[in-house]
Amino acid sequence: MDLSFSPAQQLLQQSARAFLQQRCPPERVQELALDPRGFAADLWKEIATLGWPGLLVPTELGGSGGGVSDALALVEELGRACFPSPFIASAIVATTALAAAGGRRAQTLLPALAMGERICVLAVLEESARLDPEALALPVAAPGRLTGRKLFVPDAHVATDVIVLGRAAAGPTALLLPMDREGLTTRPLDSMTGDKLFELELAGVETGPDDVLGAPGQGWALLAPAFRLGALTRSAEMAGAAQRVLELCVEHARVRVQGGRPIGGYQAIQHACADLFRDVESARWLMWEAAWKLESGRPDADAAIATAKAYGALAGLRVARRGHQIMGAIGYSEEHPLHLFHKRILAASLDAGDAGLHLETVARAIGLA
Repeated sequence: MDLSFSPAQQLLQQSARAFLQQRCPPERVQELALDPRGFAADLWKEIATLGWPGLLVPTELGGSGGGVSDALALVEELGRACFPSPFIASAIVATTALAAAGGRRAQTLLPALAMGERICVLAVLEESARLDPEALALPVAAPGRLTGRKLFVPDAHVATDVIVLGRAAAGPTALLLPMDREGLTTRPLDSMTGDKLFELELAGVETGPDDVLGAPGQGWALLAPAFRLGALTRSAEMAGAAQRVLELCVEHARVRVQGGRPIGGYQAIQHACADLFRDVESARWLMWEAAWKLESGRPDADAAIATAKAYGALAGLRVARRGHQIMGAIGYSEEHPLHLFHKRILAASLDAGDAGLHLETVARAIGLA
């Protein structure tokens, strides 16, 4: 198992870090966190110029033709910078779903996603908020009309297209709809993490056979790879954010003087920083091991991804909470970026399945179901 970066991945990560340090410092992240849109159109255009949204789009469709590990190397840096954007929702999850679906509509949309001209998101969750095919209640028919609602749809206010998953007579079915289709409306939902989540209301939205993504009744199977990669990239995002929390805490321990010497000289702080390092490194390497298994096509890839997501969620939150203890009062103020990373880790821990859901996957894999 070789988890070392290729020269291209090293260059991607280094260039991403340099760009994000210059164009998206903590002050900009804080500004966008307080903005109702939570989204910087100028930054999105810039990363589109760099080719980031097209990282997973095939070269023949205008993308870079990158792989899973390329995306994770980039997402780690996005997490480390707490970069606010619909990148994971559109460039990772929706792009993976569209690439798997094929068909004329998907093939037409992918080049525009690669150029950053359009943004596509998934609308899956409903009242139970369970990422489970049995939780789907929205009736779907094509041709027909959709009436109902979807919850916790990310970045719906800036999306141009949406993949709606509902239940048809044949089973779970995915539809690809433009956001300007008559009858589609969005309402913002309050979020303690600052993520931009929306209720998507469908009031008699007209659908046709061309709107069906993939085959009728195969929607869950079609989107399963997207859910899987979404969980893995959220793990990478949490690892990057936790890494930055570790760096902030170590820097603070070196310069914060208490009792006549830096607090890093006290054993309690040293042990706390060592715990942060253990959690960050464990989360990172579980994530990279899962990526290797996924790219290698190993049969235990799903269990490895679930392990990485569950551990990353729990470890990331431990890092954030211990970080507040090390930083003291300054870590709880909005002037300091620590709260931004804590909120980002919390949001990522819930997206693409929480720790409980993924621990159930691990339990089934080892025969404990």
